[in-house]
Amino acid sequence: MLQSSNTPGLIRQPAGLRDHPALVLNADYRPLSYLPLSLWTWQEAVKAKYLDRVMVLAEYDTAVHSPSTEIKIPSVVVLKEFVKPAKSTAFTRFNLFLRDEFTCQYCGAKDQLTFDHVIPRSRGGRTTWENVVAACGPCNLHKASKTLRQAGMSLNRKPVRPTPDFLQNVGRKFPPNHLHESWMDFLYWDAELEA
Repeated sequence: MLQSSNTPGLIRQPAGLRDHPALVLNADYRPLSYLPLSLWTWQEAVKAKYLDRVMVLAEYDTAVHSPSTEIKIPSVVVLKEFVKPAKSTAFTRFNLFLRDEFTCQYCGAKDQLTFDHVIPRSRGGRTTWENVVAACGPCNLHKASKTLRQAGMSLNRKPVRPTPDFLQNVGRKFPPNHLHESWMDFLYWDAELEA
């Protein structure tokens, strides 16, 4: 099994995903999402196979048994029906951090993240994609309710409303803690090749 330590600590994994998770691909053979990576527990994958909702593309060496049947645990499944991707992006703390690549937009720090209103709420700033950025605790405390000019700070990148495709592409930069070798052909097959 391949391991990665690049995954932000904000991502929680259900206990069932730790043992034999299945990578879930849409009917176009792309993951439903990259961050968090679209995974099912082995129980969900076996159930979907039994209900004929997925095709199994790869299996683990491990099998589960019933009194009359033995089923190899799926490691990669593809949905038989296409799931349309979202047309808009929900404004959530996780998506905000993902847009900003889990990095403080003032100093570039990657820990103690919170969020900050560029134009403070006390000065009429709203809680929107265009006015909120990821910020580390020290930068957030330093800026407080001041404007960027008053605080002597600047943004690394102007905050914008991300598209779902943009967040998917950013999510590829943060592989999960667990990458099974059978998943590799399906995760990055449409990435641009280096010359």
